[in-house]
Amino acid sequence: MAGLTMLQEAPNQGYASGAPAALVIADSADVAAAALDALALAGCTARKRVSFGEASADLSNYDGLDLIVIEAAGAPDALLDLVLARADTMARERSLGIVATVLPEQVDVAVAQLLGPHCQILCNPARAERLSAIAGAKWHARGVMDDVNREAESVRLRRLSEEVARIAETLARLTRSDDAEPRVGVRDRGSGYRGPDPAPGVEIDAAEIRSVIRARRMRAQFFADELFADPAWDMLLDLFAAQLERRQVSVSSLCIAAAVPPTTALRWIGTLHEAGLFERQADPSDRRRAYIGLSAKGIDGMRSYASAVKRAGLYLV
Repeated sequence: MAGLTMLQEAPNQGYASGAPAALVIADSADVAAAALDALALAGCTARKRVSFGEASADLSNYDGLDLIVIEAAGAPDALLDLVLARADTMARERSLGIVATVLPEQVDVAVAQLLGPHCQILCNPARAERLSAIAGAKWHARGVMDDVNREAESVRLRRLSEEVARIAETLARLTRSDDAEPRVGVRDRGSGYRGPDPAPGVEIDAAEIRSVIRARRMRAQFFADELFADPAWDMLLDLFAAQLERRQVSVSSLCIAAAVPPTTALRWIGTLHEAGLFERQADPSDRRRAYIGLSAKGIDGMRSYASAVKRAGLYLV
């Protein structure tokens, strides 16, 4: 088990020694143990462990860091969002990575404060997931993003977007008359992809989207879940239905809709947010809570795709 090394006077010791330096925020050594194990395996040095009480008072005194590791189990509710907000500010100002491990009931609070390429949120993670997250955060802090899992998911997301765009564009071309005025393509240089405007008379209602979601969930009765794990599309469908219903979706609810482990769902939420398809929406009645919704780009893409499928007489899947 890795031991804790107290913060030294030299502000750049972490860089000088070659081992990335981490500040661990946890309320006990027992809670911090798994993070320390992952840090050691990733070749990082835990420079200091501070409690949530100490972190809420001041984080600016801790220099020479590459990343901040937060273990939220047991953290007082009154301090959790404050510490997360301060850690996020510090990470943005100093180009640090953040790895925050939270309990299921803390997911909404975490996403309300932490969401961006410098943050990774874990929930009930396996040892390998902790190690992967810390390795990714370490290299982000030093200007190198080589987290293999994240890269693989980014590639998959791009392929998903391209496939949706290709299908929508093909269906739109097949269903319009030969003498119709040419439409702008589904994809454009500015947004990565953009579907054609929904045709007049083509209506999409939430019940149709919900039926697609139910059909997808029914597959689990006949096949192993992991054969069809597709969290990006499952979340896009859920948020599209919610948009049509004029209903807001909490982060924890969206994680359930993804039908994958919470840490995987949270990683995909971050990826789709970075891709400009999701947006974080504040809860005006509770600043500690955030909702996730489709961005204008996401809504446009989903409407265009669904409209093109219906015009072609096909079914959403």
